[in-house]
Amino acid sequence: MRLDKYLKISRLIKRRTVANEACDNGRVTLNGKVARASAEVKPGDVIGIAFGNRETRVEVLAVQENVRKEAAGDLFRYLPVPEGAAEEKAES
Repeated sequence: MRLDKYLKISRLIKRRTVANEACDNGRVTLNGKVARASAEVKPGDVIGIAFGNRETRVEVLAVQENVRKEAAGDLFRYLPVPEGAAEEKAES
């Protein structure tokens, strides 16, 4: 599944166009590398999303085409963000 679609389906980002723009601006990483919106997501991947001075990291647990709102949280799990990760990106 495409990264931008996964971000929308999992409800990490509310709209696919916003997810696409975040990828284009280099705010989304996939397994530690800046990712394009068209990157393929599979279970076990780690997605990082930078929101201003805050970063969120999640591990992909499942990839599904259609998900009910209540079950969207079952597609991923939050991971701890290393200390200072967001500040390092802001400085560079």
